[in-house]
Amino acid sequence: MTDKIVPQSGHTVPTVFTRDMLDWLPWLEPMDAEKMSQHHLDSLIDASRVKSPYFRLLARDPDVLAARTRTDKDIFYNPEAGLPRAERELAAAATSRLNGCIYCASVHARFAATYSKRVPEVEKLLAEGTGADLDKRWNAIVAASVALTSTPITFGPAHVDALRAEGLDDEAIIDVISAASFFNWANRLMLSLGEPTPAAA
Repeated sequence: MTDKIVPQSGHTVPTVFTRDMLDWLPWLEPMDAEKMSQHHLDSLIDASRVKSPYFRLLARDPDVLAARTRTDKDIFYNPEAGLPRAERELAAAATSRLNGCIYCASVHARFAATYSKRVPEVEKLLAEGTGADLDKRWNAIVAASVALTSTPITFGPAHVDALRAEGLDDEAIIDVISAASFFNWANRLMLSLGEPTPAAA
């Protein structure tokens, strides 16, 4: 099977970080939802994801997609101990902001704002970047995420100490590491496969 390059023209590619809903256009042909096998459909984990061209593209390798999605859901949706959901989303938003993934940043900034109710701080992160002064706790989470994203080996004891000083226990620190590390990888995958576009009206 030869992948077809999907021509993308006549649309606007966002250049500003936002919490607005965005669509995403693939550069390779996603699977046709009507032609997906049960194995492909099962790999989506959530049936509603069949509407997403991104997940239909990743479904070309269903076993990898299933593992990827279970990992994602465990990091962000597992309510047992660890970091509050808002701050897991903050770590992902900061990572996406640093990597320049406007689509992922929009999704996770929106969740961070929704769960934290701290819209001004989230907007400041999007507008000013990962050097924005949010507060000590959020600054520590962003700094740890930035270190893991830019050069993972630069994440070290000083970041852990800063997180502990703001009340994060071992499980919460692991959540910061997991959220940032996962999206450091996920951003690069998404950035290499397509581009964002404003959501259809």
